[in-house]
Amino acid sequence: MSALLTPILGLANRIAVAPMSRVSTRGDGVATDAMADYYAEFARGGFGLVITEGTYFDAAHSQAYPDQPGIVTGAQVRAWARVVDAVHEAGGRIFLQLMHAGALVQTGRRGVAPSAVQPLGRMLRGYGGAGPYPLPRELTAADIRAVVEAFATGAERAREAGFDGVEVHGANGYLLDQFLTPYTNRRTDAYADGTRIVVEVLQAIQALPAGLRISQLKVNDRHYRWEHPEALFEALAPGRPAYVHVASEGASWEESSLLASGDSLTALARRVFGVPVIANGGLDDAPLAERVLAGGHADLVSLGHGALANPDWPRRLAAGTPFEPFDPDLLRPAVTIENALQRRARLAA
Repeated sequence: MSALLTPILGLANRIAVAPMSRVSTRGDGVATDAMADYYAEFARGGFGLVITEGTYFDAAHSQAYPDQPGIVTGAQVRAWARVVDAVHEAGGRIFLQLMHAGALVQTGRRGVAPSAVQPLGRMLRGYGGAGPYPLPRELTAADIRAVVEAFATGAERAREAGFDGVEVHGANGYLLDQFLTPYTNRRTDAYADGTRIVVEVLQAIQALPAGLRISQLKVNDRHYRWEHPEALFEALAPGRPAYVHVASEGASWEESSLLASGDSLTALARRVFGVPVIANGGLDDAPLAERVLAGGHADLVSLGHGALANPDWPRRLAAGTPFEPFDPDLLRPAVTIENALQRRARLAA
């Protein structure tokens, strides 16, 4: 049997659906019936864990783009509960990703950040943005405490909706990653050490198991690399995340994780954190994913492109059935979940 198909931590296997922004609400942040079908299809297809798209959790600053789902209002909680029920009925487990945009707001609204530093790059047109990012407002110490409390409240609402856990989004250039990045964090107070807020967020979340997603690359900076990853991981470890998800932001696992020494960031994270690690980046290449597990680089893998093209990827792996090639149109934000489901149905036919 493939090691990918062996159980871990109460999950049916070691294959997860990576969080992918789908911009599929109707502007009110309320998950739709199509979203329930979309996420449940991954569970029916055999994925052991489904991680949702990034979800905003306060009404003030965390939202990144117009059609992003939220978990702030009662209607949003109830809608997510329908999604969770659909996934559970299909035999899967589902974690909600809690995301704070920070400075990278795609609507032209002024964001907040560790420091008032102009973000690199330009807003993403597919997510409603155009032109350079507005200069963010620097968070006060009181603001930071409010952010930490809002993450905890978001996790409580996720528990109310029935989620099995949450994933704290500390990757890809969003707020927590902005604290971890020296050129966006120029503070001189206690939060000049950007790991402090991440640890505080993880420790504040008591309602559900909380994983942590981190990455070197960002949506607005594909060249950034951690200077001292081991020291970074050691500083984050007191947060005691349930797992660590090392994201690739569109790069392959080899490009984003392998080090010149032959070691990998994911293996380093396993040693330092002492918790299960999820590897990400082109791991729908099943032989590569097998080598990642066999080499001790990770405990699980998460799929993005491969899951979109093959929502039954684990079942295909078990049966030896060929995988469908990835259609880049499935990843475009303009392709709604309804359209993605229609495309899948045509492929199946």
